[in-house]
Amino acid sequence: MAAKISRQFNKITLLGAPTSAAAMSVGLEGAPAALRNAGLAARLRKIGYDVTDMGDDGAQTFQPDDESPRARNVKRVVASIEALKPKVELAVKSAGLPVILTGDCSTLLATVAGARRYFRSVNVIYLDSDADLNVPATTPTGCVDGMVISHLTGRGAPELVRFWGEPQLVRDPDVTLFGVNRLDAPEEKFLETSTIRKYSANDVKRKGAAATAEAIVERIKTNKYEFVLHLDVDVIAGFKATNYPSTDGLTLDEVRDAMLVFARQPQMAVLEVAAYNPAKDPDGSGAKVLIDLLAEILEARYATLKEIAAAAPPPAPKAAKKEAAPAAAQPAEEASPSGAQEAVGFVAEPTPGESWSSDTMTDEESSETPERGGESVEDSSSDESTEPRS
Repeated sequence: MAAKISRQFNKITLLGAPTSAAAMSVGLEGAPAALRNAGLAARLRKIGYDVTDMGDDGAQTFQPDDESPRARNVKRVVASIEALKPKVELAVKSAGLPVILTGDCSTLLATVAGARRYFRSVNVIYLDSDADLNVPATTPTGCVDGMVISHLTGRGAPELVRFWGEPQLVRDPDVTLFGVNRLDAPEEKFLETSTIRKYSANDVKRKGAAATAEAIVERIKTNKYEFVLHLDVDVIAGFKATNYPSTDGLTLDEVRDAMLVFARQPQMAVLEVAAYNPAKDPDGSGAKVLIDLLAEILEARYATLKEIAAAAPPPAPKAAKKEAAPAAAQPAEEASPSGAQEAVGFVAEPTPGESWSSDTMTDEESSETPERGGESVEDSSSDESTEPRS
């Protein structure tokens, strides 16, 4: 039978994924604990959020792997996402916005899969200096973290593509790359014909971060899917507390302006924060920057959704229950299949004092993705740069 989950604008569920398994060095696995210790939950509670902390998943660290030069450490990556996925499902079901604190970006597969347990399909907005579109045949290093979008869209390492059990977790037109400024030649060539949406750092600077984000939001609203927002902190130019800092990325103000737009949307189903490395942040200044950023955007979300709730009309009175007619009295053609419900995601205008609701599907229904026609590529200009994470 399909279940029913609730969504409340004033609830957040924290979940840590301490992993560096897909990276090329250790350190990222310390991110969840470091952000907690720097006071993230306290800042969110000060805003007014009811914060539930689900703790950390089991740690997975990168290990040298000369036996798999095209997809290094892939077994640990698979173990990481297989363990994380059911916890993400619980976080999505928990009534609060899941905020996933992770090390490397490979956990996005578990995050999206966990969201898709309750939503038929999702969009992904990927804030990252890197496109992460390499595949085992094109990667110069075997770094699995440089293939995340390929895994997500069904073209990456076979072990990770099979993780979902379908051709792809997300269709190409439902992926938006935001702030890209490092592309390998094979990635650039792929994007010339792909329907993945790409907004380079130069595109965002030229059009304005908030205006670009608004255009993305308006476009993805047309398919009526929820979206997962992924922030790789290396998209922030000059942010040192990460493995591969960007010098030509977006400024902190530009990242903030874009995330303020994204975070105010009721359709944001999950927020994932990746690639902070506390080993490169001895004075904790990087953690403070991130917590200030997250607090500001989530405070804006709280205020916006609270206004939406307050403006909603009161619920209609519930009709009195009627006695069910005997099954034999129902014509066969009028009988409905047991548990067949459509996923509706967030209710756009929640009633004050009541939770938002979202109907889930049966497992069979959740594996079906509606067919839609192809979509044209938007803003696919590319920046040439060396991609260190490939």
